[in-house]
Amino acid sequence: MPINNPFSLEDDSAYRRWRDWKLNAYPTRAEALMVEVKDPRAPTKAEAQELLRVCGKTNMVIYVGRSDNTAKARQSDTGKAIPRKLGAQFSLRRLDSNMLADDDGITSLHVVPGKLQRGYIPYSNKRLLWHTDGYYNPPARRIRAFVLHCVMPAAQGGENAFLDHEIVYIKLRDADPAYIRALMAPDALTIPANTEEGVETRPAQTGPVFSVDSVGGNLHMRYTARTRSIEWKPDPLTREAVRFLEDLLAGDMPYIFRHRLESGQGLLCNNVLHNRTEFRDDPDRGISRLIYRARYYDRIAGTNMGELLGRDEHALSERNTVAAPRH
Repeated sequence: MPINNPFSLEDDSAYRRWRDWKLNAYPTRAEALMVEVKDPRAPTKAEAQELLRVCGKTNMVIYVGRSDNTAKARQSDTGKAIPRKLGAQFSLRRLDSNMLADDDGITSLHVVPGKLQRGYIPYSNKRLLWHTDGYYNPPARRIRAFVLHCVMPAAQGGENAFLDHEIVYIKLRDADPAYIRALMAPDALTIPANTEEGVETRPAQTGPVFSVDSVGGNLHMRYTARTRSIEWKPDPLTREAVRFLEDLLAGDMPYIFRHRLESGQGLLCNNVLHNRTEFRDDPDRGISRLIYRARYYDRIAGTNMGELLGRDEHALSERNTVAAPRH
């Protein structure tokens, strides 16, 4: 782990400095994450700087663009150009072309009964529990960032909750550093192999919950709350840490942002924790929820921990602190 990395349990001083900066004026309302962008495919320099400023603090930003022509977006790649081109503005280029993604590597998230029957909840109207994307991927295909772009919201429901994984790290470490040590163990969490009709489509993946990238010194989290999809290391400390984490996610921290993406809105993030409430479409009125998702092996450029720690501390605070919402 890089020297002076705040995620090292052996460097409490670095952790305390970073923690103070991280929590200083951290936003507590989803509105503080929103940035108006006239055309997300080509943000202006000022818009891009504002998007980066918010991401530098919270690892996520909600862009508010113009509403799409949803009928046309369903029949062409017009809507898909938005997450692809927006991502490229922040050096997000290596798409995770997983087996459920569309041919272009970007996934169309909408109700697909056949995929639900195979156990893929994102393609249903059921609720999605807390998770980070790609928790079942091997290290070589680690998901560091993703973009969600809303073409059409559901008739009812479909609200997301977002939580910065660095905030979760702080809560766990402040409660007991041993929780972090347990969740950083290389055998802390196993995702069983996936099989369909007796054929293994994905091998089992064992690894930590928290890890630090060797390049950039960034914190990564892999997690899912789906109990039937995970096997935790069977030792008392790991179980205690997991219970603390579950209680944390079930609570109502001010750091949890709840927002329903509307047409033309989207999320750009460094793979933060997220969930989704159940929803209802209304086919009779032509309303069917459609979200485009682009997953990347890259991290948002300009948000690397090494870059942040290498800057002057005062300039870092001025540049990346998100103003507290006015009341």
